[in-house]
Amino acid sequence: MKKLSAFFIMFIAIIWFATGMATADSSHKAGEKTHAQPSDKMNHAATTDKFEHQVVDKQIRAEFQIMSLASMNMKDPDGASHHVMVKLYDNSGNQPVKEAVGKIKVVGPEKSEQINTLKDYTGILAANFTFNKKGKYGVICLMKINGEKHIFKFWYPHQ
Repeated sequence: MKKLSAFFIMFIAIIWFATGMATADSSHKAGEKTHAQPSDKMNHAATTDKFEHQVVDKQIRAEFQIMSLASMNMKDPDGASHHVMVKLYDNSGNQPVKEAVGKIKVVGPEKSEQINTLKDYTGILAANFTFNKKGKYGVICLMKINGEKHIFKFWYPHQ
């Protein structure tokens, strides 16, 4: 229980600190590397319904995918519009990470905040969010993998 409380307190502290990243005015364009992470890669699919992004932190590669629920023929009971998925890999052996827990915080263009716990769908961690305005959304993901904390941050340009 102490570990969970400490993790939650650390998560809140990092989110508070990282909010500056999501609310700061950034001049980088979509597709360019961000300065927040040492290894950052974006891939915008042909449709605006799918967005892919990779970030590496301490030998853990996080592959994010954001899709509209409508494009997946899904509806959220709480009214969320998008599904954020992440697959984790240990870069030292390029092996999938099997046990991880975490949360994602999304900061909207109007500075609204949403936080969701990631659910494990057999190797894919996911949570639903509402992207109801066009603009850049700051995505901050805090993970705990094998007792080590990892943070992955990037911008999602919602069209």
